[in-house]
Amino acid sequence: MERWTHRIAQLVRFGLLEAWSCAFAVGIFIGLAASSVIPLPIARYDALLVYGIALTAIFWGLRLETGRDVLAILGFHVVGLVFELFKVHMGSWSYPEDAWTKISGVPLYSGFMYAAVGSYVVRAWKLLDLRLSGYRPLATGVVAALIYVNFLTHHWLPDARLPLAVAMVVVTWGGWVYFTVGRVRYRMPLALSFVLIGFFLWVAENISTLLGAWRYPHQVDAWAMVHPSKFGAWALLVTVSFVLVAVWKHPRQVGAADHSGDDAGDNATAARSGAPSEAARP
Repeated sequence: MERWTHRIAQLVRFGLLEAWSCAFAVGIFIGLAASSVIPLPIARYDALLVYGIALTAIFWGLRLETGRDVLAILGFHVVGLVFELFKVHMGSWSYPEDAWTKISGVPLYSGFMYAAVGSYVVRAWKLLDLRLSGYRPLATGVVAALIYVNFLTHHWLPDARLPLAVAMVVVTWGGWVYFTVGRVRYRMPLALSFVLIGFFLWVAENISTLLGAWRYPHQVDAWAMVHPSKFGAWALLVTVSFVLVAVWKHPRQVGAADHSGDDAGDNATAARSGAPSEAARP
């Protein structure tokens, strides 16, 4: 019973840490929800841009994000906008509402949704004290770059999503991400973490389209669930976000030679806390 009580407590702690990691994303969702029901003096997309800038300033002012974190998140915003400009041009989805701050049909606020993903990865890395072992930065980076390119080129060339997913599993095979909950270290296969994050991003996408953040072609007349295939797309796309943050992080935190999260160290941490060690389990 004591062991199960500890596990449940750890699960609750993990959930709270994940929720706190998603603070910026939750703020963006609140803005999307509020702007869909509250009358606004300006166009909704314009208001969301102002809101996103203000939210970023608040996080920085409250020291929830450092200046360096904000710059990294800004990078995600820019990368996301470039992606949006291309995909909207190709008709993958659309932003039907009018606004002053739209470029080629893409509202500038849309980059904040990618910034929210970047913020989550940056904050989770810090709050969960992430460390990697068996990580192959060059091979993983190359496959992630090919995944990003494929999201653009599949409009003309054969979609290589499935072989790229297999390639990502291959290059991350034996790679582990170590994280801390309370005073206990755990580990998870790196590829599995991509799948889990991709699933929750797919859930978030369903909520976003329901709130009118954007529309897929099959949602123009009435809302419908985002196709489950987008779950796989998000799992692949999050690898790009992860690699960008890994490059931005100090090499000590991402290098394959980092053994700060090895089992011996984890067991020592658990022993000091008086809690049962679970570090050896994925």
